[in-house]
Amino acid sequence: MSGRGYTLLAAHTPGEALRIVEEQALPEIHLLMTDVIMPEMNGRDLSEKILSLHSGLKCLFMSGYAADVIAHHGVLDKNVQFINKPFSMQDLAVKLRTVLGK
Repeated sequence: MSGRGYTLLAAHTPGEALRIVEEQALPEIHLLMTDVIMPEMNGRDLSEKILSLHSGLKCLFMSGYAADVIAHHGVLDKNVQFINKPFSMQDLAVKLRTVLGK
């Protein structure tokens, strides 16, 4: 997505994402994009931990699982931003603009 004007910080695990956010002197982070179901912790828990450090953060959740599987993770609630996998780069770009209000 860097070709579309976004700067990315990539993490392979939720723990790595937390370390990146906690340890680095970063400019303001605008968006967390996370999978719903992951090892270590789910995306909702990760977003809450990162939101405690960056209160204005917007979140975009993604999953390839069916709605009934991810419903109990709280990411299908009203006003929660979600994109189904697989998605195209164009679909992602449109969703990112929506979530970021651009």
